Amino acid sequence: MNNQVTFVGRVGGDPVSTTFTDTNNKLAKFSIAVADYSSKEDNPEPMWIDVESWNNLAERVLKTITKSREIVITGRLSISKYTKEINGVKVEMKVPVVKLSSFHLCGPKPKAEEVSEVKPTAPRKRKAA
Repeated sequence: MNNQVTFVGRVGGDPVSTTFTDTNNKLAKFSIAVADYSSKEDNPEPMWIDVESWNNLAERVLKTITKSREIVITGRLSISKYTKEINGVKVEMKVPVVKLSSFHLCGPKPKAEEVSEVKPTAPRKRKAA
C-alpha cells in the first residue's frame, strides 16, 4: 500500500542537516505550521508537522527553504520512533513525520519582521457563487 500526504503551511525554522559519514547520505529536517481547520476558535494554535528529506532533495531544501516561508509539501507519512526518559523511566515515543518527495515555495519571500513569529497560513474564504 502507498500513502501520500500534501500540506500547505509555513516553515518554523531553517532546515537542519546531518551527514552520515559511513554512507555519505545527507538528511535535512524542518517543520511546518499548518492551520487546524477542525478548531472552532477564531485563532487556533497551529499543528506542527515534522518533515525529513534525503540526499539530493535535502541539498535543495537547504538551499531554498527558509524560516517563515509559505510552502506546499508532498510526501509519505511515516512514524519515527525514539526512546525518551521521563521521571527516570524510559518510554518509547512515536511521532508522525513526512518523508518529503517534493515541495513548492509559495508567495513572496518573507520580510525580516515576519520571520520572528511563524503563523500557519490562514484559510482562504471562498466567494459565493
